[in-house]
Amino acid sequence: MNSETLSAAPPAKLVIASRESRLAMWQAEFVRDALRKLYPSCDVQILGMTTRGDQILDRTLSKVGGKGLFVKELENALADGRADLAVHSLKDVPMALPEGFLLAAVMEREDPRDAFVSNDFDSLDALPAGSVVGTASLRREAMLRARYPDLVVAPLRGNLDTRLSKLDRGDFAAIILASAGLIRLGLAARIRASLDVEDSLPAAGQGALGIEILAGRPDLQAWLAPLKHEPTRLAVEAERAVSRALGGSCDVPLAAHASWQGERMHLASSVSMPDGSRAAFAQASAPVASDVDALALGDAVARSLVAQGARAVVDELAAARGAEPAA
Repeated sequence: MNSETLSAAPPAKLVIASRESRLAMWQAEFVRDALRKLYPSCDVQILGMTTRGDQILDRTLSKVGGKGLFVKELENALADGRADLAVHSLKDVPMALPEGFLLAAVMEREDPRDAFVSNDFDSLDALPAGSVVGTASLRREAMLRARYPDLVVAPLRGNLDTRLSKLDRGDFAAIILASAGLIRLGLAARIRASLDVEDSLPAAGQGALGIEILAGRPDLQAWLAPLKHEPTRLAVEAERAVSRALGGSCDVPLAAHASWQGERMHLASSVSMPDGSRAAFAQASAPVASDVDALALGDAVARSLVAQGARAVVDELAAARGAEPAA
């Protein structure tokens, strides 16, 4: 939290819209507790909701409408006044928010790395040929297929507990999950190995929490200001700029990860085909002190990816799903 001065009287009541999965509720409760600490007299409640993304489990996200399926119902609750704010895993938030909505706060990031989870093996390198590895991410699938062609990659949908139960009953030799979710739920012991970002570049926003509100709520922006973590927000701004420039979605295996080196930010990004057959990688570093700097760094990395053929990959994947090519 920062010490930004509040410019509005403390709220009497706030309602947080959240998915009802255990991880999503943990995130909402984390924000609720932070708000209660800031405003002891405020009645902070959580409105639990089941989204279409939670209901459709027999197909990959890229085939049923993308990660926006996880946020649309929450945005509806904001629009019709049932909730004041919505808490999201930022990697699930589309790169362009609908008109009338904004991200009021980005909180400090948890471990952004991917986690290797297995009951029998210590690492991806230890898996025998033909082992089945589960993931719901085309980005992770592309990494696995490129680096471990002898492994079998299978789709893995469901909330975190469902995914772990599928591993425990023997459906998979290993699964790849976000480290942040496991850590937040007290399940860090399930992580057999954290994958270096050089080997498995994270998704844009991975590990960060975003708080979405209606754009016409300056009072709410002021109340949420102390929850902002500026270094995380600027890093995520740069990451999302790359994805936005390339029309990135869950249909595209696109990774983007920014890290701080003193006052300089290092940004790395990749775009690849899901089978790992074609890939582009770019990175750059620059001093970053503002949104303008972060966006400029993201745009520079995006241009480098385009020069390597990333646009053709994105357009080919769009054509395969019957969508319009990226602008």
